[in-house]
Amino acid sequence: MRKKSKFSKYFKEYKWSNIFAMIRNGRSDPMICSDDFAGRLVVITGATSGIGYHTARKYASHGANLLCINRNPEKSEALRHEIENEFGVICDYRIADLSLLKDIFRVSKELTGLTTPIDVLIHNAGIYLTKRALTPDGLEKVLVVHYLSSFIMNYILKEKLKSQKRARIIMVGSEAHRFAAWGLRPDDLNWEKRRYTGLKSYGSAKTAQLLSMIVFNEYFKNTGVTINTMHPGAVKTETGQENGPVYKWYKRNFLDKTLKSPEISAEALYYLGVSKEVESVSGKFFSLTTEEEPAPPALDRDAAYELWVVTLKLTGLDNR
Repeated sequence: MRKKSKFSKYFKEYKWSNIFAMIRNGRSDPMICSDDFAGRLVVITGATSGIGYHTARKYASHGANLLCINRNPEKSEALRHEIENEFGVICDYRIADLSLLKDIFRVSKELTGLTTPIDVLIHNAGIYLTKRALTPDGLEKVLVVHYLSSFIMNYILKEKLKSQKRARIIMVGSEAHRFAAWGLRPDDLNWEKRRYTGLKSYGSAKTAQLLSMIVFNEYFKNTGVTINTMHPGAVKTETGQENGPVYKWYKRNFLDKTLKSPEISAEALYYLGVSKEVESVSGKFFSLTTEEEPAPPALDRDAAYELWVVTLKLTGLDNR
């Protein structure tokens, strides 16, 4: 579909009611689940700080064992020591840089070799850049960390999860997907033809994530495996530390002072991963624990399948 017709299609589908719902939901607290999760295995990416750290502690406090996928060995060892001593559960880890395709493929294959079922898989690792940066693979970094890492991991793990007959995949998304107001450019995922901005690249990566959910959800239908995406709320994290001093000063002195603790995100991720209320719910977008309708470009099934084909080719999965 041509760009002009896409604009017309999406423009007609936007609803003011969804914008009002987004604002209203942004003021809400997450629903709480108090069920135990003893002996179950939870895989979390980016667990040494922010949302991932508090989520790891939340699951461990209810008896879950953890396998954390992090970049930093020292922080990972400190997290393991803290959680195992405080909660008496297993907190293992794998070291991987989720901006590098070789690391994403390696750790994904390691997960397929686990003899223990993965009960919950949480894609939390994130990055925010104000300037375009390419990975050693020649790919735009925000796209890789937010979209390609979760796509590759889900794709490689799909048969293992399906064979388990029970698993929940949760992708930490964002209301910022709405910044990709007129959809993705599958022909320019690397931002070579357009002016790059942090918000637009971030929004595009999060839209891509939501579009991948459409196809994965269809694949997992009636298998016991669910996949959902969650906006974590306006919370304070360390995202953006790769940017320059001006951005870091602005974040520290303005943004961070208006944000909440990432503990509310952890509560939501625990609810979505454990609560029986959402046991069979799949293919949905949540603002914390409130179901919400994404922006029209993130609901475009034709775009989802087009992106799927492009992604398989981009990552080399079409030849594996």
